[in-house]
Formats: sequence, structure tokens, C-alpha cells
Amino acid sequence: MTTTLITGANKGLGFETARRLIEAGHTVYVGARDAHHGRTAAERLGARFVQLDVTDEDSVKAAAEFVRADAGHLDILVNNAGIVGARKPVGEVTGADMTTTYDTNVFGVVRVTHAFLPLLEASDAPVVVNVSSGLGSLAACADPSRVEFQVTALDYNSSKTALVMITSQYAKAFPAIRFNAVDPGYTATDLNGHQGTQTIEEGAEIIVRMASIGADGPTGGFFDKTGPVIW
Repeated sequence: MTTTLITGANKGLGFETARRLIEAGHTVYVGARDAHHGRTAAERLGARFVQLDVTDEDSVKAAAEFVRADAGHLDILVNNAGIVGARKPVGEVTGADMTTTYDTNVFGVVRVTHAFLPLLEASDAPVVVNVSSGLGSLAACADPSRVEFQVTALDYNSSKTALVMITSQYAKAFPAIRFNAVDPGYTATDLNGHQGTQTIEEGAEIIVRMASIGADGPTGGFFDKTGPVIW
């Protein structure tokens, strides 16, 4: 049985990814900061709930210990939890705004990955999927023909760029683990007030696909539904 943990899995892309992977036969741990919402989501899915606030070191360590005691290893980690950030014009973004956004979108991924690395290394075919964004692609954001060109968000966009680089560094350091970043596309979620042009089901497709690659899959890459992202 494939054991999978998804952060921020109580709603949106995380919830749909959990649903699809459970359908494929995975044992899924729904990681969520809010215990009530997390337990409710896990019950709806037929998943296991683990309280996990990616901004809290003690919470992350406790979640890793829970999964270690419960399963003994982790096959797939999906770092999905993220926040949209300050929603301010570039010139109004403060250092504190950047710190808040990075604490979830960047440092949170490092906290979770660091805590779960021993459990991933105990797997025969470990995989990590980091949910980034097309807004983290320098090439997309500089191309006037792309929708990403229209979005200026100093904290959010740069945090998703940093996440791609973090993914590549983990991939080089841990060649036995498949590390990849993904861009779900402009998906209707709470982050954008459900204004995205894709459904949750469409957005989750690349997350599920990259979570399912196995030991022979690519590593250190950035992918969307069409293939590698130029970033």
C-alpha cells in the first residue's frame, strides 16, 4: 500500500489530489492546520487526519512522529499548503509581508521536507511533489502573451520561484528521491476567489500525475499539464 501525505489537504487542490490518490489505492494522510476542517475532510475522503501547521516547527515534528509510529515510512509527500500573500502593490510590500508569505510557501516546505526525509528514505520509491505556480516562472511572467505577465505579486510570485529552486537542490542532494515542482495552472480555488479558468479536477491532474511517477520518473524538474515548464 502506497503511503502518502498531503499538506493543506482539507480543501481545494489538496483535497482533490487526496481523493484521486485514495481512488488509486493510496493510504492518504490529510495534513491540515485546522483540526476541525482537517478531520471533516479526512472523514469525507476515507483518509487519515494529521494536524500539521507548516509554519510551526513543533507541529511539523509531531506530524512526522505520528506518521512514523502509524506507518513506519512515507512513499509520497505532496507539499501543497500555500497562501496568496499580502495582495499589495509591489512598492507597498514590506519585509514583514515577505516573511509571512515565505514562512508558508517556502520555509514551510523546507520544514516539512526536513522532518519527513527519514521516512521518505525508508521507502522503496519515494516521491516529493512541490506545488508551485506558473507565476513562479521567470519566463512566463516576462512573456506578454502569457496570463502570468498580467499578475504582479512581489511576495507570492517570488516565493513560488524560490520553491522551484529548492526543489532542484533537494533533487541533486537526494538522487534516490524523485523531487519535482508542478504548476497546476490557473485553477478556481480560494486563493484567487475562485476566478481561475480551470476546475479543481483539471488543476489536480498534474499533481496526481507527478505523485505517481515511481522510481524511474524524472527528478529536479518543473512540470505543468503539457510537460516541462520553461522557467
